[in-house]
Amino acid sequence: QMQVVESGGGSMQPGGSLRLSCEASGQTFSTMGWFRQAPGKEREFVAAIRWSGVRTYYADSVKGRFAITGDNAKNTVYLQMNSLKPEDTAVYYCAADLSYSGSASVYQDRFYDYWGRGTQVTVSS
Repeated sequence: QMQVVESGGGSMQPGGSLRLSCEASGQTFSTMGWFRQAPGKEREFVAAIRWSGVRTYYADSVKGRFAITGDNAKNTVYLQMNSLKPEDTAVYYCAADLSYSGSASVYQDRFYDYWGRGTQVTVSS
C-alpha cells in the first residue's frame, strides 16, 4: 500500500533551522519533492530531487537556505531548512512522482502521484 509520511515540523525563531523528513513506501519513484502552502495562499513548489543523476531543484525563494537530500534505496528525502524567515511559515507537503515527465514537471504539483498529509512549520519570534 502506498504511503507518504512527513515528520520534523515545528516552531522556530527567525534565523533558526529545521529538518523535515519524508518516507514513501510501496513503490519506486523517479522524483520526490516538497511543496508548501501558507494560509490564504496556493500551494507552491519548494524543492525536489530526481534520483536519476541525483538532480536537485529549488524555488528561488529558498535557494541558498534550503537543501534537499535523500536515500533512493529507502525512498526517503530530507529538507534541511536554514536561515528560516517568517514567510517560510506554511504546511509542508512531501510528494512522490512515479515517472519523470521533463524538467518543468518537477515544479508542478499536478505531476506528482502521491502526497503526504503535511507537517506544520511556523517561524516566529
